[in-house]
Order: sequence, then structure tokens, then C-alpha cells
Amino acid sequence: MPAIVTKTVRLALCGTASVALAACATIPGANVAPGSPITPAEAQQGAEYDPQFIAQFGGEMTGPQAQYVQRVGQNIAVQSGLATTPTAFDVALLNSSVNNAFAVPGGYVYVTRQLVALMNNEAELAGVLGHEVGHVAARHSARRQQRAQRDQLLGLLGQVVGAAVGGDLGGFISEGAQYTQFLTLSYSRGQEIEADNLGVQYLTGAGYNPRAMATLLTSLAAQNALDAQLQGRGNATIPAWASTHPDPASRVQNALAQAGAATGAVNRETFLNRIDGMLYGDDPAQGVIEGSDFIHPELRLRFTAPQGFYMVNGTSAVSINGDGGRAQLTAAPFDGNLETYVRAVFRSLGGDQQQLAPQDLQRSNVNGLPVVFGGARVNNGQGQVDVTVFAYDFGGNQAFHFQSVTPAGQAATFNSMYNSMRRISSSEAAQVIPRQLDVVTAARSDSVQTLSRRMAYSDAQEARFRVLNGLSSSDQVVPGQQYKIVVRAN
Repeated sequence: MPAIVTKTVRLALCGTASVALAACATIPGANVAPGSPITPAEAQQGAEYDPQFIAQFGGEMTGPQAQYVQRVGQNIAVQSGLATTPTAFDVALLNSSVNNAFAVPGGYVYVTRQLVALMNNEAELAGVLGHEVGHVAARHSARRQQRAQRDQLLGLLGQVVGAAVGGDLGGFISEGAQYTQFLTLSYSRGQEIEADNLGVQYLTGAGYNPRAMATLLTSLAAQNALDAQLQGRGNATIPAWASTHPDPASRVQNALAQAGAATGAVNRETFLNRIDGMLYGDDPAQGVIEGSDFIHPELRLRFTAPQGFYMVNGTSAVSINGDGGRAQLTAAPFDGNLETYVRAVFRSLGGDQQQLAPQDLQRSNVNGLPVVFGGARVNNGQGQVDVTVFAYDFGGNQAFHFQSVTPAGQAATFNSMYNSMRRISSSEAAQVIPRQLDVVTAARSDSVQTLSRRMAYSDAQEARFRVLNGLSSSDQVVPGQQYKIVVRAN
């Protein structure tokens, strides 16, 4: 969640003033043969939406690490034939703690620092970026947009009040995120396999070991499983590369088969030395998740998610997810009147098709913060659900609110969370220290256990270390070899 949120959370509809209008217009690339060079229309589309992608995913990082990622990405992208020079591609390293990567028409390629941190060599980085370029070369995005347009964009995204409880709260996205989310919807299994195959082809052409695609997919599947375990979930599906690029575990064997016995460079030490010191996990400027708590040192707030729920920190909101409902903490423009604020949030959630308003509003005080809250019962097409907005006045024309959807009669599910919101002191805010990667060389006396104990976590230290370094449950460290650990920044 960013330091300042300036847009109301809104579900935009085709025909309204929104970036979603692009999905209602002619789709660049829809009639272009796979593998053909980038067209002027695609280049224009990519340039238009590039700033929105960057903003939606935490901003673009700069410096030596970003320059290294850009160089690797440009060199692998040129293998696609979409352009003849590497500089025709714009490769961005995004400041996001979610494992994600994507590319859009026009030569724009993106990867988050968190996904880069999961990698263990340069070939894996090239493989992920090549996979994303493969989606563009095959015009998967254009064909997906074309299909979704036929199936009606509104039915695909849905309204927040129309989302099935336990499913995806598709309406809890900012206006500026409409098109970015649309372009990063899940690919089909066939499209994933095709992009994997193209990524392997690009790796081979660039002189990398093509088996890197399979090793990265293995690490990603392991990370998804670990995240599910740590969050107390029975599945490994989160809003990440795993959701927009489904089922990485089942694609490993295909990637291995495509690579065959081919060999090539992996550049492990070069890669590790380049990413040494990279920010890991949440950026305190966007707030951090520590166990069940979310803490934002700049906004000076803290709350606790209910037991059995897990959180995902995005750039425009913090999502709280569980079997009993879904919620988000975000913000909207505030003129000092909290009742007006809450009613405006309800209207924005209802969109143009449904006049959503609270049945009544109540005023109260939570840990010294003035609050206004209200609820509405709505039929989502599958039954009754309760929509709740719970807003806090933090002073200085700054307000925040939770918006939640629960099964009818279960709106109290999030009461403990609502009541846990509090303002934190400057000394408490100062205690939030970011984590970063530290690349270390294993000594003769080192083991998985000794290195794991240096991880800056109070739980699952060994599991985190193994996944971070692509080690199986039986692998041991090799003296003299480099490994990643996560430490608190100095």
C-alpha cells in the first residue's frame, strides 16, 4: 500500500472515462501473425499504458541492479524477432514484493524484484523474461483481449458486489489498475506451454542453458507451496505469477523435455553478485506485513488480520483473504466529512449498474480515531452477501477504509480487524527495518542449518532458505559456493 492513495477504488465500465475503454476498442495485434515485428499500433498501446503498469506495481527501480536486469532482458528479447535491436525493448525492474513478471505489446517487459530474488542464476532471469516476450510474440494478450471482448468485459471482471464470496474480488481495484489487471489475466495452459517453449528457444539462441526455465518453475512452485503453508492455506494460489501464469509445477517436465540435453551458460556467480543487497519483501514505504499485522511506518498505522486470514500487500491496497470473506484497506479523497466519504465509497463499489448505499451509518471511536461505518446486503447472483465499509479519520484530510464482502449475516467476521486499527508512535515506526538479500560464501563449517539461522525471520528459517536457494529437502550447501540469505538492512 503506497504512502498516498489519490484515486477512489472503482469498478470502471466500458463507456465510462476509464482506461478500461481500451478493451472496448480495436485491439492492436489481434490480426497480426505470431512472431511478426512490433506494429506501430502495438508500440503506441504499450507506450500509453507503460506508466500505469509501473505505478500499479510499485514503481520502477533504478541503479545498477535495474540496469543489469534491463540488459539481460533486452538481450533475450531480441531473440524473439519482434525487433532487430535490444534497445527496442523497455525492460523494467519493479519495486514489488509479489512474485510477478509480464510483458505487453510494444516491447515493454516487466519483472518484480521479488521474483528476481527467487532466481539463482542469470539464465533463470533470461528464461522468465524470455517467457514473457514469448507471450507478446505469440500475440497471446491480443487474442485474450479479443476473446474477453466477445465474452463481454463486464462479465469477466464483474462488480465487487457480484463477486462470489471465496472467489476473486475483481471489483476491488483502482481505476488506474483496470487495464493493467485486464492485460495480466490468466493465460490458458496452451498459451503457457507455448510461451515456455519460446522462452527455451530464446535461451538456446542466446547461449544460455535452456534447462533454466525448468529450474525457475520448480523454485516458483516451491515458493507458492511455502507461502500457502505460512499463510495457513490449503492451496498455493495467490495473486502472483502463479495466478497469471497457472500451474508452474506441471510445466516443469515440458520445459525439461524442450531443453533436452542442451547445455549453455548459467552465470550463477555474476547474477548473485549483481543482486547482492537487493531489497527483499515489503518496502516500508508501502507498508510491511509482519505475521498477522500490517504496519505502515510512514502513514503511522497498524492493524491485525483475523485468525485464519492472510494478507497480500499491493501498491494501492492491502488485501485480507480467507474462506470467511475478503477485505481490503485502501483510501479515497477525503474532505473532512467521514459520512460523505463512506457513502462515496459505496457508490464507487456499486458502479454505474447498481446504486449501492449503506442501510445506515454509525459513528464511533476506535483507539482514539473517529470512525464511520455502514453495510449493505446485496444479491451477487448466487445468494446474499454483506458489503461493509469501515472508515477512519486520521486527520489532516487523510482517511482510510476497509471494504469487505462476507456471506450474509457474517459481517462481524472482520470486527476484530476493524477494532485493531491504531495510530503508531514515531518510535514504533522507526522499528520497521526493511529486509535485503545478503549473498554469502559457505565456509567449511557451514551447513543448511547454520546459514538458515541467519535468516531474518522468526519462523520457517530453513524452509525459507531452501526455497530461496533452489535447494530440495535433501540438498546440502557446498563449501566455497555462494548462497542467498535474508537479513535486516543496516
